[in-house]
Amino acid sequence: MFFKFLLILLGLLCVIPFPGIAGKAVATSQYDQETFGSLPSLVQHYLTAPTSESAELLLPQILNHPDATIPAVSKIIQQSRRDDQQPVGSHPSQDITVRGRSYSYSLYVPPSYDPAKAYPLIVCLHGAGFTGEGYLDRWVPRLEDRYILVCPTMSMGAWWRRSAEELILAIIQTIQRRYHVDADRIFLSGMSNGGIGAWIIGMHHADLFAGIAPMAGGIDDVLFPFLENLRLTSVYVIHGVHDQVMPVSLSRSLVDDMGKRGIEHVYREHTFTHPHAGGHFFPREELPALVSWFDRQTRRPISRNVSVIRDATHLSSFSWVQIDATSQIAAFSENLIDKRDALIAEKVYATLTADIPSPNHIVVTTEHVRRYSLFLHDALVDFSRPVKVETNGQLSFEGIVTPSLEALLQEARRRQDPARLFPVKLTIDVEGGC
Repeated sequence: MFFKFLLILLGLLCVIPFPGIAGKAVATSQYDQETFGSLPSLVQHYLTAPTSESAELLLPQILNHPDATIPAVSKIIQQSRRDDQQPVGSHPSQDITVRGRSYSYSLYVPPSYDPAKAYPLIVCLHGAGFTGEGYLDRWVPRLEDRYILVCPTMSMGAWWRRSAEELILAIIQTIQRRYHVDADRIFLSGMSNGGIGAWIIGMHHADLFAGIAPMAGGIDDVLFPFLENLRLTSVYVIHGVHDQVMPVSLSRSLVDDMGKRGIEHVYREHTFTHPHAGGHFFPREELPALVSWFDRQTRRPISRNVSVIRDATHLSSFSWVQIDATSQIAAFSENLIDKRDALIAEKVYATLTADIPSPNHIVVTTEHVRRYSLFLHDALVDFSRPVKVETNGQLSFEGIVTPSLEALLQEARRRQDPARLFPVKLTIDVEGGC
């Protein structure tokens, strides 16, 4: 049923009264320690190097620097930000290139922006027939001077595509490099097709967000298992009772499933209608409550219990775990599930749950996983004592794990999340591969 309405959306101009820039390779000589001098400069340029090759040129210089220790570099990364005054106010057309394709986004930065202060960030996804620019006007008056707002543009609002997911992640990293963003207060919202994107991107990258707020959207039930990834992420859902484009039953089904999984959420149904959009729109009256909800949300600290579900195209890190290799599982296409094969229909996904029931004792349960990695820091384990890892009831590792500055830097660059640093990566092969 869902994709019947999705097809309608693709041809419908939704009348809604709501509105990593690619760099050029830098010459090797530019990465001389003489050029950058201090350790903070080396670390900053390593984190923001435009290519992996240029970053690798910097890594040995950092590792060999006399002041480079894990505590010192951790502090630099956590405090790393652009301290110069960047442009503020509304910027309706910003360009960004991702994988050789050009996109645009609209940006609002409070006029009173202070680089010494961390600001929350809201990413808002538009519906079909709209652009990011049209969404700024409605949001900005309610946000006052408290939020940075970014509204990307995607042709026809096709936010379920893999390229859209990559675009959102690239934009977040770009804004973080230019402005002082609070890494624990990043939000993802979207209306109609944007609501679909908020669900899909939010589920796959739930550990990045303090909260997601899908409006008048929905997803196919074969994607419902990925709601498990939202167990530690707050969700705010809005849908119109009289929505004739995306039936309210889509959100009701998702809310019911979240309730069964114990996922924290707020659900609001409205009865408003619009002369052109009918019930398929986001009423102005609902925005104050949503912004108030944003005000109260902060990304939760890393939990000693984490669960993740992945398809074969999303084997990326999630909190302090990562599924590296699997047996045969479902794989999504660029257009998500336009090819609905047996593995997708039967919801054959890789699952991993990691728990620390007692000090330095990690218990992992997997399904369809052949290899996984654990990323550890001293809030999770005591590095001075042996660490014991059990996988599916069998001992898979026991011994001392040694923090590594190289591991810390590589993970910091890959994740671009200064609030979460991991100096240890422990990779485990799963006996039997299941």
